[in-house]
Amino acid sequence: MKEKITSLLEQAEAYSIENTDHSEQFRLKFLSKKGELNNLFADFKNVPNEEKKEIGALINAFKEFCQSKYDASKELFSASASAQSIKDDFTKPGFPYASGGIHPLTATRQRIISIFEKIGFTVASGPEIEDDWHNFSALNFPENHPARDMQDTFFIDSKFALRTHTSSVQVRLMENNKPPFRSLMPGRVYRNEAISARAHCFFHQVEGLYIDKNVSFADMKQTLLYFSKEMFGEQTKIRLRPSYFPFTEPSAEMDVTCFICNAKGCNVCKHSGWVEIMGCGMVDPEVLKNCGIDDQVYSGFAFGMGIERIAMLKYRVNDLRLFSENDVRFLKQFQSADE
Repeated sequence: MKEKITSLLEQAEAYSIENTDHSEQFRLKFLSKKGELNNLFADFKNVPNEEKKEIGALINAFKEFCQSKYDASKELFSASASAQSIKDDFTKPGFPYASGGIHPLTATRQRIISIFEKIGFTVASGPEIEDDWHNFSALNFPENHPARDMQDTFFIDSKFALRTHTSSVQVRLMENNKPPFRSLMPGRVYRNEAISARAHCFFHQVEGLYIDKNVSFADMKQTLLYFSKEMFGEQTKIRLRPSYFPFTEPSAEMDVTCFICNAKGCNVCKHSGWVEIMGCGMVDPEVLKNCGIDDQVYSGFAFGMGIERIAMLKYRVNDLRLFSENDVRFLKQFQSADE
């Protein structure tokens, strides 16, 4: 019996399995119901009792060898068959998957930031839920100012409200840093207004602040002229009209020459040749004091513009609501926009 098992083991070891047919023949010869392994188990009952332990161990070793060799060959040829079944040409170019585009408001914000970054402005951010101090009081809003009324502000409770402008970030910047600094404050703001083609209950702003020694109104004018030419074209001119804001003095509204009609007059500029784009002014000394800055040493200017306003002018969009309605037909028009 020992000699028979040894001979069968040598045959199994020498058996060459080169394909799936060979693998199946190996199984039939050694592992099937009519195979050599079953014959050994049938003969085992005739083995003397004193030899059963030794012969049983040899038969089990033979079984394990045959089974492992068969399993390995089966796995090998199964993997090869799967690889051969893949007929894709991986050198071919891929399918052109549809890709999205940058939202026009994002593109406009990035463009504004990139222009001011060239002249040293950094970007600052702050919370959208603000307390009364940062949103109103520190900015010189009197207690009875209309902006504090429920008609204009979304109040959360008696202490907090959704910010109505990103000027609150200016306050935080001045409270927590020592001048000089020049920064931009882009972000979303909220006002309790009726939604229409020209107004919304939320929109986006970019405000700027420059505080240093001996900053003048002329510095502000030159900075904003530079921005306007970079944004709307080298031929752009600006004009400053006197205005009022609680946190700046003197204050002004800034217009640019209409780049759609080249200042000749059209529906966009209401045939005036000028389009208003932002408010600006010198930071009120009281605001500097409120933020812990010595107004006898430092001065500065601030400005703010609506991103939607700039985007509407630049891309000639006539309805503010289109920017927030997620209409794919509208957004696809900006996929190839270079700015």
